[in-house]
Formats: sequence, C-alpha cells, structure tokens
Amino acid sequence: MRSILEKANMCVHCVTKPCQVGCPFNNDITAFIEDIKDKNYRHAYEILCQTTVLPAICGRVCPYDKQCQGACVKRVSYQAVPIGELEAFIGDMSIEQDWKIREKNIPKKSFKVAVVGSGPAGLTCAAFLAKNGITPVIYEKHNYLGGILYHGIPDFRLPKSILKKSIDKILDLGVEVKLNQELGKDIMLEDLEKEYDAVFLGIGGNVSLMMQIPNENLEGVYGGNELLENKNYSDYHGKTVIVSGGGNVAMDVSRTVKRLGAKHVYVIYRRSEKEMPATKSEIDDAKRDGVEFLFQHNILSIDGDTKVEGVEVIKTELVQKEGESRLSPVNIKGSNYHIPCDSVIMAIGSKVEEKVVSKLGLERNLRGKVKIDQDGRTSREKVFAGGDLTNTPSTVAFAGRSGRDAAYAILEYLKIKYSI
Repeated sequence: MRSILEKANMCVHCVTKPCQVGCPFNNDITAFIEDIKDKNYRHAYEILCQTTVLPAICGRVCPYDKQCQGACVKRVSYQAVPIGELEAFIGDMSIEQDWKIREKNIPKKSFKVAVVGSGPAGLTCAAFLAKNGITPVIYEKHNYLGGILYHGIPDFRLPKSILKKSIDKILDLGVEVKLNQELGKDIMLEDLEKEYDAVFLGIGGNVSLMMQIPNENLEGVYGGNELLENKNYSDYHGKTVIVSGGGNVAMDVSRTVKRLGAKHVYVIYRRSEKEMPATKSEIDDAKRDGVEFLFQHNILSIDGDTKVEGVEVIKTELVQKEGESRLSPVNIKGSNYHIPCDSVIMAIGSKVEEKVVSKLGLERNLRGKVKIDQDGRTSREKVFAGGDLTNTPSTVAFAGRSGRDAAYAILEYLKIKYSI
C-alpha cells in the first residue's frame, strides 16, 4: 500500500494541467499536490479553498475517474494519480486540524441573499457569498442540512460525521440557516424576492424517473432516490432484487440492499460495463459486496398481478447510429427471458418535483428544467439557479460549481445594481 507521499509523488506536475481542466471546480490540482509533496498540508488546503469548499466530500464521492483523474496524462501508459484520495486526505486533515475556509476577515456587506436548498449547489453558493462578505440565509425543507449529500449517499461512501463537519466549516463563515422551510409550501419565491436582494434556487431533483414499462405500479416497485432518502426499506433478507440503471445511485441502492441481507441483487444495464455512468471504483465495490451485473440487458416488463413476481428482460447489442457518438443499445429479437424476483428498484435518473417547479413562474427549457444563462440567471431579475433544477450535469462537483458561479454572478449583479 503506497503512502500519501508516494501517491503525491506520482504527479509529474504537468504544465498543461489536464486534470484541472477535467475538474468541474477547476481546482488547481497540481499545485495542491505539490504542497502535499512538501508536507505543506495547510497551504494545500488553502489552494483548494480558492475554488471549492467540499474537498472531504468530493474526494470521496466524485466520479474522479471520469473527471480530473480520468484526464491525468499518466493514465494513458501507466496509472493515474489518485487525485480523489489526495483531495480527501487534505479535506480530512482540515477537519482534524480545524482549519478555517477563510482565515482573513472580509468587511461585511449589507446585502441579503436567500439560498433555497442545502445540497452541494446551495452550500457552495452560500459559502462563496459568505467568503465575499455577504451573510446568506439558507432555507432547507428538511430538518437537516446537506440535501442529496445527506440522504442520497450511504454512510459507507460518505460518513455523516465527515458531512456534518464539512457543513459546519461552511456555516462558520457566517451562514444563517432556516430549517423545515419548503419552497411553495412554507416559503414562496415572490416573498423571498421582496425580502432579499437576490435569491439562489438550488433545490435538488430527487423524484426517480420510471422506465414507462408495464406493471410499474405493482407492490414492490420502488424509486431508488426515494428509497435512499426515506430509508423505508423492506425486509430484503433472502430476497432477490432487480436494480435498473448504471449510475452511482444504482450502485448505492444495490450495495445498500445487499448489505440489508438480499440473497441476490442484479443490476441490469442496457450498455456494456465500460459505458456505465458509475465510477469504476463504485462498480468494483459493488462487485465486492456481492452485487451481480447483467450488462447489455433491458427490462421489458414487470411480472405479477398485485405485487412483483419477476421481470421480463431482453438482451441488447450496441450499434453506432448515424449522427450519434455514443453506441446505442438495440434489443436482440428472440432473446427474451424471465428472472423471478421480489422487488424492482428504478435508478435510471431523477427530476425535480413538477408541482414545485410549475409554481415558480420561471422560464423553462424543452426538458422542463429552469432556463438559466451562463451566469445562472433565470428569467426573473433577482433569481439565480443551479444544480438539478437546471441543466447542470448530475454530479456533486458540477452542482457545486454551478453554485459557486452563481455566487460570483450574484456579487456582480449587486455591484452593478447598487453601483458599489
């Protein structure tokens, strides 16, 4: 097992920094790794804090083999630098040593900004506003902070203690919090616009998409996102569970159910393993937990009268369609067969609750997402948005980046509006 210093020394400090380009936060990766080599850990943390406030989190849950680590030049002929592990190491050390995100005090500004939602987008937006002298107020519908970070990522991937301490560091910047405040129910966007100089919407999308196949309404069919959030688990001991999907939610759900005693957990994915959205490390961890994979398979329907008794699946082949860069799965005629099972969990994606979005009065795109410009501005002057509510890619780092970008855009908006 290599030590942290040995892992840091794998980095050759590329001049072009492809890892930085691959990082959604655009973290100066080679710079913070150089500090690790010199054992200047505090300065490594300060470098990370210039662009992110979630190092202990992103270092654990980011699909780094598809982002920063996937862009590492050493990956081509050798082994990629373990960037995620190095970032988590610095993030954890900052918690252990109680290092502050911002060491120098910045004069407070009198502006008031509301941040709705406390997932990665909302937390990052609030943090960067606070770092620049504004005291933001986070409105969160739950009685806890963290959003998808709290209820969407199992403890075995992101310990709650790490999450809480990471959030505490953000609150320590001077962020105020109002819990049990749900948008459209307890608070209205119009009222926030009247009370605050700007509003950032960072509500998450945790309504599971369904496959639109026969018998999805049977007892025993669940949404993966809701299952993780509500933790309303059935008795899975000795049962067979089918999980549809190939992303990290599918991995989290399948591993959770397997750890709850399921005899067989099958992840069914239409494409091949190398095309799965989930990170390689998460797929490998799922295999180690005993999760079984059926690649290039598709679910046609769910068997049963009132409750799940099985699924009908069909094998697929991958073909190159004209005008598409990604191989498309096509069902192989006559390859159908049935798999007996007790539950089916849908983990093919998620969306924001329509009843919430439809009441916002904001312009939306063809996919029903809130439409924003490059600065996160919506169709209403004071309102900015990011994360799942918009077309932002569904990863923690991309959501956080959208919150950070919106924070800077809000600062610029206030500066111009009030001629400061």
